[in-house]
Parts: sequence; C-alpha cells; structure tokens
Amino acid sequence: MTLKYDRVDTLIASLAKLGVRLGAFSRWWFEIRNILVVNERRQRIAESDTAAFLQNLSRLRIRVDRGPEESAILRLARSYRLSVYDAAYLELAQRERLQLATLDTDLQTAAAAEGVDTLSPGVAQTGAPR
Repeated sequence: MTLKYDRVDTLIASLAKLGVRLGAFSRWWFEIRNILVVNERRQRIAESDTAAFLQNLSRLRIRVDRGPEESAILRLARSYRLSVYDAAYLELAQRERLQLATLDTDLQTAAAAEGVDTLSPGVAQTGAPR
C-alpha cells in the first residue's frame, strides 16, 4: 500500500508475529472492506492494495464476538468521550482480557486508564495494573 498505510501494515505484521489473541465484532468484517472500497473510489489506493491488505490481514486469528455488555459500553463511551464503536472494542478487550490494537490516541488513553494493554505499530504497551 501507499506510504501512509505503513503503520497499519507494521501493526498487522507485529500482531501476526506475536500470535496474540484478537477479537472483533461481526460488523468489523464489513467495516474493513467498506473502508477499503471507499478509499479505492477516492483513488487513495488501488484494487491491488486492497487485495494485499486483506491477504496480510488474513494472517491474524480474529475471533468474532457477538455478546457485548451494553452497560459497560455506555459507561466507557460516556467516561472517556469515545464513540460507542470504540467503547465496544475497549469493552471486548477488557472482558476477554485481550490487548487492544488501535492507532487512536483517545482510545489508547482510555485503555490505559482502564488497565487494558494496547498494541501500537511494532510496540506492545502495558496499561495500568489489573
């Protein structure tokens, strides 16, 4: 992919190498592909970039979660001014004791405050002790 996607590719490569457990919601599959197609339409990436990214992404073992905890998600969204989507990923990481992979600094800050470990490109960071 183009240079601006190097951080994401680095993150995926790091996660695959570490063999970490990953979780996502069923909507995630559609979100990823929609982001890629929208960026193709805007001529930010080519179809070949999409294919390469999805091939790279397939190296990860991602478990799809279908049971979010509503009250916890709303609390996190309100406490840290996160979108409900971001709060849902934080809640999933917290509930399943997973590291949270994100490039979003607000979500990283909230995760650290909640004691959830985060992963950023090439580096594992530890949140507050559990």
